[in-house]
Amino acid sequence: MRSLIFLGAFALISFSLSAQTDTIQLWPDEIPGAIENMSYPPETLITKDWVRVVNVSTPALWAFPASGENNKGAAVVICPGGGYEGVAIGHEGVDVAKWFNTLGISAFVLKYRLPSDAIMKDKSVGPLQDAQEAIRYVRRNASQWGINPSKIGIMGFSAGGHLASTASTHYDELVYQPSDNTSARPDFSILIYPVISLDPSISHRGSGYNLIGRNPSDEQVKRFSNELQVTKDTPPAFLVHSADDTTVPVQNSIFYFSSLKKFNIPAELHIYEGGGHGYGMGRTQNSESFWTEACKKWLQMKDFM
Repeated sequence: MRSLIFLGAFALISFSLSAQTDTIQLWPDEIPGAIENMSYPPETLITKDWVRVVNVSTPALWAFPASGENNKGAAVVICPGGGYEGVAIGHEGVDVAKWFNTLGISAFVLKYRLPSDAIMKDKSVGPLQDAQEAIRYVRRNASQWGINPSKIGIMGFSAGGHLASTASTHYDELVYQPSDNTSARPDFSILIYPVISLDPSISHRGSGYNLIGRNPSDEQVKRFSNELQVTKDTPPAFLVHSADDTTVPVQNSIFYFSSLKKFNIPAELHIYEGGGHGYGMGRTQNSESFWTEACKKWLQMKDFM
């Protein structure tokens, strides 16, 4: 499939990829469930308002390994948000990866495929295929970066939070044929103002429309409402949300947290008074912009760093 990022646009971006040491093609041979479509628009980097990649049809991992002297042996696969119509690769991707590096944690930004019937046989599982393979890839190659294969988590913002929570609750669902028996289960999840449910009463409707269509069956809505898919084996989670979020209601995080507690799964939920939506690591001096400190303490407490 055609894939093109307009490289000249990078001069306009406020972040640098200088710390990135490798771009990993998740599917070097054949992308599962892909449909060849030469008329599909090429991949494009957009820098207006916020940096995002659209029309992603060829997924990749951007690797930001922790430096040797500071490496704590943990890793996180980061799923930026974007409503399943773009990947907010900057403030919810590269910036976060660099922050993890300061903690001694290796980070891998996932540029996942965006669901489209034009390029996928089943668009509802395209992003999940990429997330599962990303976890498997990092675990399979953990020794290369000095990573403990039992300390590999997943993180997501907004719709990327939906993907991260899907990977946390559907990790053993066979959505493609893996090359080996490496587990796709994350050891922990970090969910920042996440879309969790596709119940239209609380979901971000755009994310749901893009993933499962405008007229999904009740079965599809339930399948991808991840608060309903928690089991005793779902990994521990750290969640952040703002009470005044009008894009993704705070009930998404509350319901997921409640489901985790029903199964006695370790979880921590921080609900902030303000902040709205889409603030990444923070954009004000208000309390929601300091969630990173709480997250750092949680990772230390859970012995992930």
